[in-house]
Amino acid sequence: MRESIDPPCPECGQSMFHTSQCSRLPLEPEGVGVPVHDATREVLAERGARYGRFDSHAAIAQRLKADMAVTPNWGRLAPDQREALEMIQHKVARILNGDPDYEDSWRDIAGYATLVADRLKV
Repeated sequence: MRESIDPPCPECGQSMFHTSQCSRLPLEPEGVGVPVHDATREVLAERGARYGRFDSHAAIAQRLKADMAVTPNWGRLAPDQREALEMIQHKVARILNGDPDYEDSWRDIAGYATLVADRLKV
C-alpha cells in the first residue's frame, strides 16, 4: 500500500487534510473569530465535493503531466504553452476525478488554450 503523500499539519502532525478539529492553530485576527483551520477545512470540503479526493486528482494530474513532458516537442514549447498545457491537464484531472458536468472546468480548459492561441495570432 502506498504511503500518504499528504503534508503534515504544522501544529498537530496529522495529515494536513485531517477532519478532526485541530485546536492548536491560532485564531484569525480580532473580530473574525473563525479558526484558520476551520476556514481552510471548509474550502477543502467544498473542493472535495466538486473535484473528488485530492490524492486521486493529484495522481491523475501528475501522470498526465509526466506523459506530456517526455514528448518530442515539450522542450520546444514556450513557457506559456507549457503552462497552459499543464493547467489544462489539471482541469482534465478534475473532470476525470470529480464532477464531469461542472461547466467551469470545461470553460477553463478553453480559456487556457485561448490565451496561447491569442498570443500566437500576434
